[in-house]
Amino acid sequence: MSFLHHLFDRFLHTRHVTRHFARRLILDTLTLGRAPTPATSPDLLSHELQRAASDDLPQLIERLQSDPAGLSDAQAAAALTQHGPNEVEHEKPLPAWLHLWHCYKNPFNVLLTVLALISYLTEDHEATVVILAMVVLSTLLRFVQEGRSNRAAERLKSLVSNTATVLRRSDMGGTATPRELPIHQLVPGDHIVLSAGDMIPSDCRVLTAKDLFVSQSAMTGESLPVEKFAERSQPGTSALDATNLLFMGTNVVSGSATALVVATGNHTYFGTLATRVTATDRTPTAFQAGVNSVSWLLIRFALVMVPIVLVVNGFTKGDWLQAFLFALSVAVGLTPEMLPMIVTSTLAKGAVLLSRKKVVVKRLDAIQNFGAMDVLCTDKTGTLTQDKIFLERHTDVFGHNSDEVLAFAYLNSHYQSGLKNLLDHAVLEHVELQTDLRLAQDYRKVDEVPFDFVRRRMSVIVSERNDHHELICKGAVEEMLDVCTQVRVVEDTGVQDLPLDATLRARVLEVTRGLNNEGLRVVAVAMKETPPHQTVYGVADESGLTLIGYVAFLDPPKESTAPALKALAAHGVAVKVLTGDNELVTLKVCREVGLAVQGVLLGKDVDAMDDAALARAADTHNVFAKLSPLHKERLVRALRAGGHVVGFMGDGINDAPALRAADIGISVDSAVDIAKEAADIILLEKSLMVLEEGVMEGRKTFSNMLKYIRMTASSNFGNVFSVLVASAFLPFLPMLPLHLLVQNLLYDLSQIAIPFDNVDEELIRNPLQWNPGDIGRFMVFFGPISSVFDITTFAVMWHVFGANNEGAQTLFQSGWFVVGLLTQTLIVHMIRTPKLPFVQSVASVPLLTATVLIMAVGIFIPMGPLAGHFKLQALPLAYFPWLVGILAGYVVLTTVMKRWYVRRYGWQ
Repeated sequence: MSFLHHLFDRFLHTRHVTRHFARRLILDTLTLGRAPTPATSPDLLSHELQRAASDDLPQLIERLQSDPAGLSDAQAAAALTQHGPNEVEHEKPLPAWLHLWHCYKNPFNVLLTVLALISYLTEDHEATVVILAMVVLSTLLRFVQEGRSNRAAERLKSLVSNTATVLRRSDMGGTATPRELPIHQLVPGDHIVLSAGDMIPSDCRVLTAKDLFVSQSAMTGESLPVEKFAERSQPGTSALDATNLLFMGTNVVSGSATALVVATGNHTYFGTLATRVTATDRTPTAFQAGVNSVSWLLIRFALVMVPIVLVVNGFTKGDWLQAFLFALSVAVGLTPEMLPMIVTSTLAKGAVLLSRKKVVVKRLDAIQNFGAMDVLCTDKTGTLTQDKIFLERHTDVFGHNSDEVLAFAYLNSHYQSGLKNLLDHAVLEHVELQTDLRLAQDYRKVDEVPFDFVRRRMSVIVSERNDHHELICKGAVEEMLDVCTQVRVVEDTGVQDLPLDATLRARVLEVTRGLNNEGLRVVAVAMKETPPHQTVYGVADESGLTLIGYVAFLDPPKESTAPALKALAAHGVAVKVLTGDNELVTLKVCREVGLAVQGVLLGKDVDAMDDAALARAADTHNVFAKLSPLHKERLVRALRAGGHVVGFMGDGINDAPALRAADIGISVDSAVDIAKEAADIILLEKSLMVLEEGVMEGRKTFSNMLKYIRMTASSNFGNVFSVLVASAFLPFLPMLPLHLLVQNLLYDLSQIAIPFDNVDEELIRNPLQWNPGDIGRFMVFFGPISSVFDITTFAVMWHVFGANNEGAQTLFQSGWFVVGLLTQTLIVHMIRTPKLPFVQSVASVPLLTATVLIMAVGIFIPMGPLAGHFKLQALPLAYFPWLVGILAGYVVLTTVMKRWYVRRYGWQ
């Protein structure tokens, strides 16, 4: 059992579908498939990182042959030659010879080779040539198909861009300037700039940091972000405990920094781990588990039935060698040997078709989840709405236009060094303010307090003409009111700052609510003067502020949103909006895109619920507002716990946890690094209609894979019954081992076109989910139907054509060979659709061509000049009316039983 388990497990293993490094998402982002440099040993690496953390910066920069201002182009080129590209060891495509070997070493080919060897030793050279030809054909077929699929998957990965901001100097000298470079071009000694949402592209030593918090969960499993500092670590501090080291594969949660690259590629901490575990298999998805369960069902069935076939034939025929080879051939017949190629080809074809629709699949088996998805959770900004936001108004606290508010907002957006969002870009479009405010002459940045999703605000501190400092803060209205003590009121009599009492607070909220009702996103702006001698600021300084007004933004929906949501709903996908924005703006957008609101839940409501209550609320509501990143993640998990297959679409830092938690994460190529890293699928264009097209393509792909599994399971199940009946009552083998293997190979060849088959529209109208129990029922129900007509064939050959003794066994075997192959091939069309085949539902031209060709070959083999080579003989013409009658009866009975099955159990 253990040997068979190992043999079939390796055989059913589809390399590009099931084998990925445990940190698959990070590796997909960091690697492009080039040959990496050898890895550093873990102990040596740990020592080098400890040394980098404890060295003085000038000493470290000198040791890395870098420069305090950054590398020049020539220095970087030399370092790239020395250290190699910044890529981690990962599962590289196999060399052609090794791939060819893997395509050969499956039970089908191994048994054929054994039979060829036995034929050669018994001097049956014709059989030897025929069997070896089958081995070559089977191996080359899989080699070509898998090679094409693998190359298509690699091409898709290269469509997703991943860059880092690097400070480089030209070879002509001058100061270093920021450049966006591909991650694989980073070298030790590079200076990089980091802000919220960036993924750390290599192991680095922090040079400067401002409220820098890094998530190291991908490396250490620690869920809480860790704060990093520029100060030198004490000698002896372990690498993972060093607060001035950043590790490849982790990401910046908040704050900003500059850092010095100390190690790249396999020489990083992550790279060293990767080289030790690249062969580790990822936990199977629900689909992979389902495929394996059906495969093991057939294997267990074979383990029971094959010994019975061996014993029955051995005792009744007396030739134990022939009985053994026949039993082995039956075992191969029960093996879904084409399953790896069919799955790989179908998924790769789906991925290539999706890429033509501007959808890049990072993980091939995500296509099945795409088709199974019944709930799509989506962020609002940049997904439902355009990724272009317009500054609509800038007003004082009572809603009157105010240029002063715009000026303060501009200073805040201009001087912040963190991740500039769409709101900042909308403010910065007012470039005329650079001249009006005399930025270069009158203002100097002193410090900043970066944005985070708890405070929901950020501040910059500027010095105006070196007279005083101004702390300018902008953020969400309610969070801003919590740190304001005064309100600036502009009246005809002048400007005055009034205490923020309950009356003024209520009026402020009334004004902002009115703006929200117009569909405008409102950001409050506040400020205070601070002493000119203070140079370092933190969150505690965001207090005692004066609210001066608001900037209000128009966030119009995409033109494709409404039709896309309508199409998704028509195909059984419920859409839920999960946003950090407030409920008023969100409801306005929902009305504009035609999304019927079934209930609104706020972040504070989510906090008050336990998991069971949240699961119920997540089912009944479809708009969730004022959410933090953890709220989004918790909602996605609650929906999954309720039995839904959940997709999440987002492009921001706050979407990354939910993208990871979902069954299928969807992002866009313009998203922040961490969102693209967490996603399974990347949209290359802004139209949401590609989402609906992707869902339908995923369902077609899944449906075609299901066809092969159903056909193989039911056909193989029926064949075993037929073999058992024949073995018990016939004085000779019903078919020679060679016949079974040739029949099996021809049947498999007819299945090659299944990935290209048409799919009935009704089958993909609703989400498709894997149900192994349904496969088992289908197999038991339809399998014995073919046995009825196999036994009919036995009776006809025995009684009508007199093939009832050992001298006529070749005629008997020829008759069953043709009927068996033709009924197996016909089943492709009978159970590919719940409709009437060839009339209500027609297969694709490639599948029709393949089946007609295989049926013709099946008749030609015994009727043509090659019959003797296959130990078959020509059938009498009187056989063919019986053949037509048997096939017609098979079609009629299968159709009747199929209709009864559809009425009773349905058809997925």
